[in-house]
Amino acid sequence: VQLQASGGGLVQAGGSLRLSCAVSGRTFEGNAMGWFRQAPGKEREFVAVISWSGGSTSYADSVKGRFTISRDNAGNTLYLQMNSLKPEDTAVYYCAAKRGVAITTTPSLYAYWGQGTLVTVSS
Repeated sequence: VQLQASGGGLVQAGGSLRLSCAVSGRTFEGNAMGWFRQAPGKEREFVAVISWSGGSTSYADSVKGRFTISRDNAGNTLYLQMNSLKPEDTAVYYCAAKRGVAITTTPSLYAYWGQGTLVTVSS
């Protein structure tokens, strides 16, 4: 099982990026998937999560209204659209899949992780 995150880069404050997470090796049918991030010197934190159907989502307060999580189950891909980026959004972003259908913000409940993609927002 491999989760491959991509789409990170350097962007000015106020700009946008779209992260992708391609899943190979299996499908996560029925499983919730999410995005987390880790800034230098800080713990990994929850960003957004989405249910298998896409009907349920949850966001960290810090990104609510700016970020949108989505998934293409047929294409086995998870997305994170990030708008109105701020310097404090600078971090390595990780995609993850958990066992089970329930959405959760707790990193330890996610069994599968991608390698991360770096997002740098300049002021």
